[in-house]
Amino acid sequence: MAFSAESASGEERAETEESLLATTGAGRGAGNGGEVSHEEWQRWGMSSPLPSSVAAVIRELLKMEAATGEKMRFGGVGSKLKGDFKDMEDKKHRAVYETLRDSDQKLQYFSARQIGCRLLGSRGYLCQKCWLPTEDCMCANVVTCNLWRGMKFWLYMHPKDFLRQNNTGKLLWQVFGIQAAQLCLFGIQEHEDIMWDAFQRSGNGKISVLYPNKSAIPKSVKDLKFNGSSLTSDVHEVSSQDEPFNFILLDGTWSNSAALYRRLKERWTVISGDEDIPCISLSTLTASVMHKLRPQPAWDRTCTAAAAAGLLWELNLRPELRTYEFEKQAEAVECSLDILLDALTTRRVRLGRSITRKQRHNRNCLL
Repeated sequence: MAFSAESASGEERAETEESLLATTGAGRGAGNGGEVSHEEWQRWGMSSPLPSSVAAVIRELLKMEAATGEKMRFGGVGSKLKGDFKDMEDKKHRAVYETLRDSDQKLQYFSARQIGCRLLGSRGYLCQKCWLPTEDCMCANVVTCNLWRGMKFWLYMHPKDFLRQNNTGKLLWQVFGIQAAQLCLFGIQEHEDIMWDAFQRSGNGKISVLYPNKSAIPKSVKDLKFNGSSLTSDVHEVSSQDEPFNFILLDGTWSNSAALYRRLKERWTVISGDEDIPCISLSTLTASVMHKLRPQPAWDRTCTAAAAAGLLWELNLRPELRTYEFEKQAEAVECSLDILLDALTTRRVRLGRSITRKQRHNRNCLL
């Protein structure tokens, strides 16, 4: 099973067409304002301080803008730089990239630059809560819900999905709040350290990646142990009764999700000495409503929010857990997906774009 496993090339072509139409919108075409403040950063769905690496990238972009006299302009998928400033900045960032010593430093710089550009390019254009253009904001329609306090979602997001309009991982913290569904950006050291510190407090028995682990015996929601107050994946592991069970959702394209998983697995091996990070798969997953708009490489892959809803439905099937209202929580996520689909569809119709997708897959969405 995969999450946000859209076909990157097909989706980027479609989203580019829409984004280019919007480059003249308020704040979209040109850089807008100064450095990103802590408060502005958190309004995008964060519970952590602005990462120093992202702040440094933004500071360098603003210094370069002032020194060259060329205004930053953004457009296309991911708020890419455009025009003469792009050419100058491209040479500079490639030179910086070449000076970095190892692959981890290169990844951190890549991620910080992606995020910095998206933050500057989205100012005054996207709603800071739902990541849709302000004229299409869906926030007023989203119904919030409390997630069972015995669990927590971690959205481990690739920077290329950050502030993406049709990203569905953002729905989880819109519905459950930023503490129950916390964002961790791939390649941002401060974010990853916060997530792993939480894992260490919970204990190794309270961690599972919602992802198929090909090298280990497949596990499902049925394999999780419940002691009357908390879940665990391994009764032999020492875990804190007061900490929630951590479910990690990989939020990116199918190929990017593989990179997310590799990084998780590498750090897990260093910390625990075990080569296989605990993973679970879902056994009854239906196609997401987002399949109507988002090209998918296969029908057995789905979006992040639909995977989270599927997990909640399977938890609800366990008789000893039904008092925790997982059905209500799953329905809240599915409702938010419907709202996002409606908002994106309405926008496409207004812009004269197609709202249908080619039927490419006939397989059932079973794991």
